[in-house]
Amino acid sequence: MESEQQAASPENPQATGRPRSRGIYLLPNLFTTAAMFSGFYAIVAAMQDRFEVAAIAIFISMVLDGLDGRVARLTNTQTAFGAEYDSMADLISFGVAPGLTMYQWSLVHFGEMGTGWGKVGWLAAFVYVACAALRLARFNTHIGKGDKRYFTGLPSPTAAALMAGMVWVFNDMHYSGNNLQFPALLMTLTAGLLMVSNVSYYSFKEFDLRNKVPFVVMIAVLLIFALTTIDPPKVLFTVFVIYSVSGPLIWVVRRYRRLQRRKKEHPTTPPPSSPRSS
Repeated sequence: MESEQQAASPENPQATGRPRSRGIYLLPNLFTTAAMFSGFYAIVAAMQDRFEVAAIAIFISMVLDGLDGRVARLTNTQTAFGAEYDSMADLISFGVAPGLTMYQWSLVHFGEMGTGWGKVGWLAAFVYVACAALRLARFNTHIGKGDKRYFTGLPSPTAAALMAGMVWVFNDMHYSGNNLQFPALLMTLTAGLLMVSNVSYYSFKEFDLRNKVPFVVMIAVLLIFALTTIDPPKVLFTVFVIYSVSGPLIWVVRRYRRLQRRKKEHPTTPPPSSPRSS
């Protein structure tokens, strides 16, 4: 950033005495605004009981959110303002929008079981939104720290994909949310708690599209595209469920290897046998 440069130069307005520019970069922030608009539109659609539209809008927001960061890096327009703006947009698109969509689709029907159950529905939605906010805050404070190959906790876009994907799949199968309160409750709490957990998820940040890959990888990508066009809700939901399960599986494998390593380093010796009595 300009403020970090020490030598007098045209890029350092403080050193040259020129007034500091207070503008922002337009291109990456346009993608962020579009992602936030898509998330807000999902909220409006959910309030009108247009749940399929709301779910699709959340997935579109995911695509736009992935593009704003890449555009900023490609054009060298990364700023602290852009990072903060992106986090606020993510809270709307991947926190409030999925939580409200799930609530309007299914959790609101807990109220039909009594006043106490009605509180369970909206409290579960709030827990999800709060976990999304905590996840984003933790991510911002840990930028540049730890292993870049892994995320700590389930990324908020993936959690939103689980929520929106469940709504989209069952709505596409003509299942009403008022019969699926408990599965919806389980999904909402699971997605929220995974976001604030210490479970590691592969980040794919080391995956470079410019590098060569085996031919079978290209076949797999084409197969995924073909399956997605055949049945988008089921394929997308399955992909994100597999990714969400991969984190706990990685944790179990690491735990098992750690236990095996400890056994090798500290083998247990059998107790000495007692002498036979004559």
